[in-house]
Amino acid sequence: MITSNDSAKKIVQLHINGETHSAVIRSADTLLYTLREQLGLTAAKPACENGDCGACTVIVDGQPMHSCLSLTIETVHQSITTNEGLKDSLLQQAFVDNWAIQCGYCTSGFIANCHALVEQHPDADDATIDEWLASNLCRCTGYQEIKEAVKSVLQSNKNLSSAN
Repeated sequence: MITSNDSAKKIVQLHINGETHSAVIRSADTLLYTLREQLGLTAAKPACENGDCGACTVIVDGQPMHSCLSLTIETVHQSITTNEGLKDSLLQQAFVDNWAIQCGYCTSGFIANCHALVEQHPDADDATIDEWLASNLCRCTGYQEIKEAVKSVLQSNKNLSSAN
């Protein structure tokens, strides 16, 4: 739902992490700006601001998206998941268990991206994982630990589905 309160700003309803949030936006506001500055959801990080690093990655209708390049107005009728919405996920714990973080700045973007990977490719091989990881940059750690975290979740999911 979009309603106008003046010619420069609009009040929009956004569906984030299973809840509806209202935000007052300008047509040029990025989703990253709206999440952080309007709604206080700060897991997605501003870094390169041009879509190269992936620190701002969120999931929109099941697809990872760089929120620094996405206009908020384009996501009004979509389902948005931020890392705050993934706080109880196996993937977050796998990142901790596999030491897939160092400074942590890029971590939420990696987790969002990897969450979409695990959902869309439950049988992902090394090449698929590498392809998905290429959209995010980490300057502190090697990608091997991140890859191991993803593999551990894929294996856990396989074990759960075979037990059922």
